Amino acid sequence: MMLVGRIGKAEGSWWFAECAIVGAHTQGKSRKDARQMLADCIETMLDRAGAKVRVAEIGEDDDGTYVVRIDSTEPARLAALVLTVQREHNKLSLADVAAKLGVSSRNAYARYEQGASVPTLDKYIELLAAVAPDMALMVGPRATKRKAKAG
Repeated sequence: MMLVGRIGKAEGSWWFAECAIVGAHTQGKSRKDARQMLADCIETMLDRAGAKVRVAEIGEDDDGTYVVRIDSTEPARLAALVLTVQREHNKLSLADVAAKLGVSSRNAYARYEQGASVPTLDKYIELLAAVAPDMALMVGPRATKRKAKAG
């Protein structure tokens, strides 16, 4: 499980860093510092002893922001964090999600958010559609080439 985020120049000498799908937003005094702050932010959100997060630049957008790849030593917990944050962002209760999934027990779904159960790929797509219908599971390259600078 890898997530996509962005790092870009903010006001003054600051750099912003974000991974919107998990609601992580932070800043640093340099690009490198912003990457580290984003990793620390998501590690805190994972709330799992020993979980490490890596943030690596994979390319640059046309607007000058850097696209970053975010992965973790705990990919199942990272997937669970996406479900939790998206459910809360979309103002759904556990019961709401259980109803969307057609199950009677909200505990069955809650086990996925807690990381107690790890869904298959098909099940994760179903869970993500229930909590965040506008989100999609996408496959892409681990890295991209930087765009050529004009001039």
